Amino acid sequence: MRCLSLLIRWFILLISLSVLTACGITQGLRSSQVYRVRSGDTLYAIAWRYQVDYKTLAQWNGIRSPYIIHPDQELILVDPEFLPENRRPKNNSSTAATASVATKPRTVKSNRKAGPPPGEFRWPTEGKVVRHFKGSKSSSQGIDIAGQHGQPIYASADGRVVYSGSGLAGYGKLVIVKHSEDYLSAYAHNSRLNVKEGEQVKAGQVIANMGAAEQDEPRLHFEVRKQGQPVDPLKYLPER
Repeated sequence: MRCLSLLIRWFILLISLSVLTACGITQGLRSSQVYRVRSGDTLYAIAWRYQVDYKTLAQWNGIRSPYIIHPDQELILVDPEFLPENRRPKNNSSTAATASVATKPRTVKSNRKAGPPPGEFRWPTEGKVVRHFKGSKSSSQGIDIAGQHGQPIYASADGRVVYSGSGLAGYGKLVIVKHSEDYLSAYAHNSRLNVKEGEQVKAGQVIANMGAAEQDEPRLHFEVRKQGQPVDPLKYLPER
């Protein structure tokens, strides 16, 4: 009887562990598929964080221009066609863009045909390139330009500011500018932001002042995204 009692206890313990493990896996999957909007977030910033085309993200979630979102709103980060009905946000559109399910780091490609870049980009600041682009799946998804603390940071092309803040981990004080339906640029690790969301900017306009990442020398981290995907900024900047 004693042996039988021990076997029953072990059996109950194994079932409990299996349930807990399954719950952990489910929660992990949910956290990789759904994002809860926080105060200060914009759709563009969330799309930037997860390397998704902002229009695709908006379509997945049934959000129309001007892409207004609210704190505590849940956004799905994958094609809703791959999710069960009860996992789709209530505000999700019945029509969805076709894309593959993605996990971090995401490389969700848009099914829209990309338009041409908005003319030639200008250099966003003076200084030497000290870190180069290494690919969309690497930790170096742009270029770093060394300089002096406080030196001016310029808009690389005409556009509209779609993010200005410090809510994206790893970017410090950040400005994101939308240049066209397909191209955006980002200016990170600033000491000061001189523009607000929704503001129209011209190429060469001062939008920020150079700062530095933690325990680092002053530098600008500059990125260009084409339909949500990081591309090498040096392919769009003029030689110098």
